[in-house]
Amino acid sequence: MNKSKADFFPLRPQPGQRGRMRLSAKLRSIQLIITLSFTTVAVLVAVIVGFMLYNKFAKTAEENANLNMQQIIEQVNYNLELYVKGMSNIFDTAEKQITTIASIDSPLLYERMDTLMSSREDLVSVAVFTPQGQYVVGTPGQQMRLNTQLQSQSWFTSAQKSPDISYSAPHIQNLFKGKYTWVVSISKMIQYKQDGELKSGILLIDFNFRTIDQLSRQVKLGKRGYAYILDPLGNIVYHPQQQLIYAGLKYENVEPVLEYAYRSYLDESTGEKRFITVRTVEETGWKIVGVAYYDEIVTTKRDLNQFLIWFLAVVILCVIAVSVLLSWLIAGPIRKLERTVKLVGEGDLNTPINVSGAYEVEQLSRRFNLMLQRIRQLMDQIIYEQETKRKGELEVLQSQINPHFLYNTLNSVVRLAERGKNDEVITMIQSLSKFFRISLSKGNNIITVQEELDHIRHYLVIQSFRFKNKFRFEIKAQDEVLQLQTIKLILQPIVENALYHGIEMSPDEGLVLITAELQQDLIVIKVSDNGIGMSKEILNTILSGGVKSGKSGGGSGVGVRNVNERISLYYGREFGLTFESELEEGTIVTIVFPAVSSSPVEKGGEESL
Repeated sequence: MNKSKADFFPLRPQPGQRGRMRLSAKLRSIQLIITLSFTTVAVLVAVIVGFMLYNKFAKTAEENANLNMQQIIEQVNYNLELYVKGMSNIFDTAEKQITTIASIDSPLLYERMDTLMSSREDLVSVAVFTPQGQYVVGTPGQQMRLNTQLQSQSWFTSAQKSPDISYSAPHIQNLFKGKYTWVVSISKMIQYKQDGELKSGILLIDFNFRTIDQLSRQVKLGKRGYAYILDPLGNIVYHPQQQLIYAGLKYENVEPVLEYAYRSYLDESTGEKRFITVRTVEETGWKIVGVAYYDEIVTTKRDLNQFLIWFLAVVILCVIAVSVLLSWLIAGPIRKLERTVKLVGEGDLNTPINVSGAYEVEQLSRRFNLMLQRIRQLMDQIIYEQETKRKGELEVLQSQINPHFLYNTLNSVVRLAERGKNDEVITMIQSLSKFFRISLSKGNNIITVQEELDHIRHYLVIQSFRFKNKFRFEIKAQDEVLQLQTIKLILQPIVENALYHGIEMSPDEGLVLITAELQQDLIVIKVSDNGIGMSKEILNTILSGGVKSGKSGGGSGVGVRNVNERISLYYGREFGLTFESELEEGTIVTIVFPAVSSSPVEKGGEESL
């Protein structure tokens, strides 16, 4: 395809895109950058001094607050460890009583278990179960509920997996009828005697969670601060806002907590800065997490913040006024250069750039002009190379005409010779010789109109023998047209179409009329026939290559599309072929191209074929 310089430039952006591009350009403008840079440098000293004071004060306040919170959480951890050790001691006592007694069915065991129950108010129940989940002994002696799914409860499965004491998360005690206490269960696999036989069972002791809840609720870390407890798996054992947690209205980031046994850090996962302190209860592996809100810890930071804001605001306003003026003086010549470059980007490669100002801007302007000149040269070179390449391709296609035509013509000569029609053989061979002499044209692509008309005349003479005088032809040309230039072999594909697709299929005698005229510095050649014509569908697609110039299985293989492209390539896109056709009426093909005088053609001897 022939390319112009405009083809090398992108399409213009849509209105919405232009708006976004303008906004982006303003945000990245050199004037804005200079203004911001000047402002930043001027404010930097004030910011550094202010932040040094602010950070020093804030760091001291944070350290004191963090230390205070750590001490509180340490105290809670100590109290909770004491309570858990007490729970563990109760469990050891119960285990010792059960394992040392002669038979688990002994009334003495029931008395000891009742005594143990009365020793602590937070004891809810003590019971022993078989590994299959069957109740063996326990106190108080309530009847067990049905469908408790005992074997799937966490305390039961934990006792089977670990030889050590297992502590469960808080849950509702649902084993015995009439009891729905919120408890923490301690369980372990033990050995007991029954009927003189040593058996394995699971000892379960439930402690009322109320005591742990009270210890945790006493923690106050500011107005909103609190403490909560996690088990080793990350399940919440206690939280002052547990209902909100279950409802999904509150979130605790427990992943960092589980990684450390002892840690303090700053957390912002909930959108607010919070100091987090983590301590671990050794017996249970529970983690006590203290949460204190940052804005409550350092309340005096707000006063310092307000002072810094007012101070920086005054400095920025003063600096902006100075920096805007300076940046405008610097960015003015650059904006002028940008506007000129924009015109070049839109395709105007002839726009010179003459920008005065700083030395660097002047040098940039001069270098851009040199680059622009080089771009124009390269674009012209690309266009020339593309046109040359296309010419070569079309010439290769054009060369395909001759072999097939020669083959068919020689077949016709052989048939005439076999019939003894020597005069017709001579005429046909002479026409063939002249036909190829003009086709060769000493390698020239440009010949005179006279030569092109002679070429098509010899072609029609040859075809009249092959079609057995099924058509006649006439060639008319103005004298002033004959010596003008034309591209060679532009008529043969068109006449071939007229013969094969128009006249051959018509029952009547065909007529091919060729005229050449000069009209206002334009050469107008018309090829008309009285064949069967073409439908509108074929007429609309013929120049796109949908219809070829030869018959199926034969023909030249080079359609009128190639003729049209060759004319457009040599003379411009406004020149080429036009078609007029109606079914049963015939077809008129008009060729229009500029009139160019031919240079004297050196006449040589007869060319050898």
